[in-house]
Amino acid sequence: MPDPDAPESAPRFREKPVSFVRRSGRMSDAQERAWDDLSSTYLLEVERDAAATSIRPGSMIDPVAEFGREAPLTVEIGSGQGHAIVHAAGRAPERDFLAVEVFRAGLARTMLDADREGVRNLRLVEANAPEVLEHLLPEASVDEVWIFFPDPWHKTKHNKRRLIADGFPALAARALRDGGTLRLATDWEDYALQMRDVLAGAADFESAFEGEWADRFDGRIMTAFERKGIAKGREIRDLTYRRRSRPA
Repeated sequence: MPDPDAPESAPRFREKPVSFVRRSGRMSDAQERAWDDLSSTYLLEVERDAAATSIRPGSMIDPVAEFGREAPLTVEIGSGQGHAIVHAAGRAPERDFLAVEVFRAGLARTMLDADREGVRNLRLVEANAPEVLEHLLPEASVDEVWIFFPDPWHKTKHNKRRLIADGFPALAARALRDGGTLRLATDWEDYALQMRDVLAGAADFESAFEGEWADRFDGRIMTAFERKGIAKGREIRDLTYRRRSRPA
């Protein structure tokens, strides 16, 4: 919590709860080597604010410079071990991909798998997703934002930590180009309902599906995480939204 007696010049920490608890897990030897050997290829260097995973306001990147070309950009928020985004990047070499994750072991595994598969159209950033959308990415620079199976924070007292809540659509809309796509998936029914309610009230988005739920996105590889939810009898809910055109 901020210190009320601290001077105004003191470093500030986040004023809003984040959607993760960053635990310091030990990386395997292979992950340590991947971090040391592959970070220079895959990991974006970013300027921090006070927190370890923050993004300093005003430190926007140039995707064209980072990837060395101009191409459609997909951003996956909460990329975990990287299974979905490495697979997608390998299948679509004409597109660029950015994985956003706070857990270093997951990022190291992503780099290891990407290098093994010869994937070069992928970059990673170790950062809090809302700050990536607000400060790191230029406005209207992203073609698709993916958020697959974010932490559901299923206890009522923790619901305030959910990523898809009031305020999030505006950040996603800022980063997405006109006509860009926001793809969501979860295996927690009440979170799916919350996602749908939040996006239904977002002026910058329109539904890109008919009926109650979108069809499963065929560009999402079936991961062990998704299989685990299915094995427990949970329905997988997909939602897809289109970014409305900005006012002329």
